[in-house]
Amino acid sequence: MTGLDTPTRGRTTPGRLRALDDYLCHAESTLLTRHEGPWARAAFVDVGFGEHPWTTLESAAAFRALNPDLLVIGVELDEARAQAAASAHSDTRTHFRQGGFALPLAPDEPTRLVRAMNLLRQGAPERVPEAHQRLAQALLPSGLVVEGSSDTPGAVLVAHLLRRGDGRADLTREALLFHTDFSRGFAPWLFRDWLPRDLRRRVRPGEPLHAFFSAWEAAWTQARAEGHTAPPDAFRESVVGLSSRIPGVTTDPWLLARGYLRWAPPAGVS
Repeated sequence: MTGLDTPTRGRTTPGRLRALDDYLCHAESTLLTRHEGPWARAAFVDVGFGEHPWTTLESAAAFRALNPDLLVIGVELDEARAQAAASAHSDTRTHFRQGGFALPLAPDEPTRLVRAMNLLRQGAPERVPEAHQRLAQALLPSGLVVEGSSDTPGAVLVAHLLRRGDGRADLTREALLFHTDFSRGFAPWLFRDWLPRDLRRRVRPGEPLHAFFSAWEAAWTQARAEGHTAPPDAFRESVVGLSSRIPGVTTDPWLLARGYLRWAPPAGVS
C-alpha cells in the first residue's frame, strides 16, 4: 500500500456526479459507444465509489442509454465495501472489485473511461501525476481519465480531462471541466476550492491558472455591469467574455446553458 492508496471512509451521495455523467454523454458519446476491435470489451471504471456504489450505478444507467452492452467496473479500496457492492449489484455487465489506483483489471480488460473523483484531495500534490499514469495503464488510445473534486451534493465540480495518446506513457492534460448548478450562486472564484489537488497551489500571480481566473473575474464583472445579474445569465455571459480573453474556452451553447465551462489551453493544463 502506498500514499496514493490509503483507505478512507468516504461517503458518496446519490446524484453527486450526475452532472459529470451528463457532460460525458454529451461530449464523449463517441468514446462511450465505440465497439470495433478491443473497444467491444473496453470498460468504464469508477474508482473509489465509497460506502455505496451510487455513482457507479447511476453512471451505468446513463452510459448504457448510449451503449447497452457497456462493461462497468466499480473499484473500492475498502474490501468490505467492495464485497457488499458485488453481492448486491453485480451482473454480467457490472462488476465490483477491491483495489486502488493500480486498477484490478485482467490483461484482456482494456478501459475507455476511468473516473476517480474526490480521491486525491488530501494526497501530496507531487504524487498526482503518478496516480494519473496508474489510472491510465489500461486505457485504449483516445481513452479518457477524469479526476477531480466536487462538493458533497455535486453543486460545484472541477475535473481534469486526461487523454491517452498513441504511446503508453502519452497522457495529455487536455482540459479542465468546471460545473455549477447555481444552487450556491455564481462567481468564478467559487471554483477555486474544488480545483484538482495538483492545481490548488497554482492559482498565484505568474501562473496560467491565476491569469485564467483573473480574466474570468473581469468578464463576470463586465457581464454583471451589463445587467446579467442572475447566476445562470452571469455565468453564460462571463464565459463568452472569457473566450475573447483566454484561448481554449469552449462556448458550446449546450454547455453554457447547463453551467459547464471546458477550458483546453493550447499548451495543455499546467
